[in-house]
Amino acid sequence: MASPNLTEIVTTTLRHRSGELADNVSQSNALLAALNQRGRVRPVGGGRTIVEELEYAENSTFQYYSGYEALDVSPSDVFTAAEFDWKQAAVNVTASGLETRIQNASREAVINLLEKRIQNAEKTMANNISEGIYSDGTGTGGKQIGGLQSLVADAGTGTVGGINSTTYTFWKNQTSGDVASADTDATILANEMRQMWLECTRGMDKPNLIVTGKAMFDTFWESLTDIQRITTAEEGVRGFRSLSFVDSPVIYDGGPHGGGIATNHMYFLNTDYLYWRPHSGTNMVPLDRRDSLNQDAFVVPLVFAGNLTCSNRSLQGVVYT
Repeated sequence: MASPNLTEIVTTTLRHRSGELADNVSQSNALLAALNQRGRVRPVGGGRTIVEELEYAENSTFQYYSGYEALDVSPSDVFTAAEFDWKQAAVNVTASGLETRIQNASREAVINLLEKRIQNAEKTMANNISEGIYSDGTGTGGKQIGGLQSLVADAGTGTVGGINSTTYTFWKNQTSGDVASADTDATILANEMRQMWLECTRGMDKPNLIVTGKAMFDTFWESLTDIQRITTAEEGVRGFRSLSFVDSPVIYDGGPHGGGIATNHMYFLNTDYLYWRPHSGTNMVPLDRRDSLNQDAFVVPLVFAGNLTCSNRSLQGVVYT
């Protein structure tokens, strides 16, 4: 069995860095970074599900009246709630007695070994959560985070948060449909962007974040003049390359290995209605070490629980090809 002192190094290090890790996860993903920057990270203390209240209709009792005319005092149902499942994730830091007592006999060598495994576990957690943010939630048998491909679906429909948008049409998101050459033709892309921006605008509500991958970002970039390409960090999302469309920052989330965003998709988002909802006590935190019953080894799990949620799908949209 591994030395308690050595496993304590892992647990203590992970606990000390859990808050930093949660921040690092948000800074590795453009959407999470935007939500964090705009105060849309809302931890949840617990519950059977994660609940978002929805205002889906106007009060039906409004009326013009004259004199003694009776007023409508009937109940008006204007609120409902979307319920999002908890999604859980874990990554384990492990080491065997052979590694900690024999192959790395000095304390310094053991600490170096464990530090590298902790860093790897943190990077693994960050990368997979980031991919989940853009997923449709069907990965690993539906256990994955319900990301943008679920909340802002290509078809615009689907059951999200327990609400069937085919039945309740207020819960549909906006979609361009499959637009040929939108990833390579700047004229086609610009036209679709204009239409989608208008579809997602309602009075003062409008898209305040557009996020996309390499192909569409490059096509949009090439269509702009040098002056149009200037966007400050304050206008965009800190740490991410951004341009501007109307007055919405257009953020590139990708890189050589991709950022998890669906290929040839551009999301028009109103982040006033999007939330990152981690469990307040299970947000990238370590559990107590587990010793194997029949092995000379130990494991310390690093765990997360939460989900990405939405309270208004109709103000979110996607252009894709």
